[in-house]
Amino acid sequence: MLFSSSVFLFIFLPAVLLGHFLLRGQRARNLLLLAASLFFYAWGEPVYVLLMLFSICANYLLGRGIDAKRGRGIDAKRGRGRKALLVLAVVVDLGILFVFKYLNFTIENLNALLGLRIAPVKLSLPIGISFFTFQALSYCIDVYRGTAEVQRNLLDLGLYISFFPQLIAGPIVRYNTVAQQIRSRSVDAEGFQQGVKRFILGFAKKILLANNLSIAAEEAFSLAGTGELTTALAWLGSLSYSLQIYFDFSGYSDMAIGLGRMFGFRFEENFNYPYISRSVSEFWKRWHISLGRWFRDYIYFPLGGSRVSKAKLLRNLFAVWLFTGIWHGAAWQFIVWGLMYGLLVAFEKLSGVPGRLRTRAGRGLYAALTMLIVNAGWVLFGAESFAGALTQLGAMLGIHAAAPSALAGFLLRESWVFLAAGVLFSTPVVSRALAKLRAGREDKPLLILGETALYMLLLVLCVSYLAMGSHNPFIYFNF
Repeated sequence: MLFSSSVFLFIFLPAVLLGHFLLRGQRARNLLLLAASLFFYAWGEPVYVLLMLFSICANYLLGRGIDAKRGRGIDAKRGRGRKALLVLAVVVDLGILFVFKYLNFTIENLNALLGLRIAPVKLSLPIGISFFTFQALSYCIDVYRGTAEVQRNLLDLGLYISFFPQLIAGPIVRYNTVAQQIRSRSVDAEGFQQGVKRFILGFAKKILLANNLSIAAEEAFSLAGTGELTTALAWLGSLSYSLQIYFDFSGYSDMAIGLGRMFGFRFEENFNYPYISRSVSEFWKRWHISLGRWFRDYIYFPLGGSRVSKAKLLRNLFAVWLFTGIWHGAAWQFIVWGLMYGLLVAFEKLSGVPGRLRTRAGRGLYAALTMLIVNAGWVLFGAESFAGALTQLGAMLGIHAAAPSALAGFLLRESWVFLAAGVLFSTPVVSRALAKLRAGREDKPLLILGETALYMLLLVLCVSYLAMGSHNPFIYFNF
């Protein structure tokens, strides 16, 4: 079920909100949200909801086991037992992820490398599997480390793993950030209002910007490898896709954060205007923040972080970025994409660039170079194959590009408004201007009325686009 669908907006969400407000006890509310979340997932994945239930039960039992074997004093045997259960949790969670996401990729490469004839397994990819398995795994790791209390209520742990707002495209929520909210939370009028506004904002990002930007992007990607891709269209497609994926993914995160607020949950931010970054390292501190923190806390820091020798630092960085690429998809272009960023981040850490740039011009040039690199990286990310990505990147450089045609000009005329709006709203210019306008005037009736009217207009426009059948699946549902 998509957030940007009529069924969700006009049936599912109102029904769940009404039930949540009518119920008084926290236990009853949690049970309602768990049932609603499982129904939400089963709507699009009726078979794989059983996989979700298995993940919940397995991690509940493993978490209880890890906690039960916590040593009271020095007990080496008990400690070894805890480690064995943690290893089992890693095997179970990553095993689920491997079978459904990477098994056929592994078979394909083994067949090519060793000349084998292993038949691929007919399995579809469960939506959001990378997100909910990482949440479940982080819970068991945190219980083992003692940074999170074990959850003794199976239904409450089930709610944490399956909660529908962030279930299928994040943000990746850590258990210790919501454990108290699962036990006790309240929803006031102001919090609910802020949640509604945040949801509408994300909805507008998705429907009005991401969907319209996808037209030129899809046209360019579809022509890669056909000999019909011109340099102008290759650039238009790559720039459109860079903006599309930002508004698509950050829009979903905004909707998830907004929905959480409506039910009394506060999720951490997942984006912080990444396209104003002045370096590659800064970009990845602003993009998909919850995933970056996950790899930092569970891979980078355990390996020693940056307080190691240069050789080990390179090992740590490349391990993180190899896994980042693999996490995003079972294809070589994702691995190359991840390793490319590993190389760039390593260069910045070891060289001290851009910190050594003293002039405004130098910093500006490096920021522009960063965005060119990011744009090229999204071509690798969004192409149907590694060969297709190389073809489009080559066309952007004028290599084997088709003769100029009228298609790029036509698409630009159709999408320039959305491109301009995308560039504007990918920066904090508008939000800062609105913040200054609101400063000291929060209680002004005209300001409140105008802001409410603006959000209602955005909602009406989005619903109008939905009525015309303009919605499409979120890009990150594939991960």
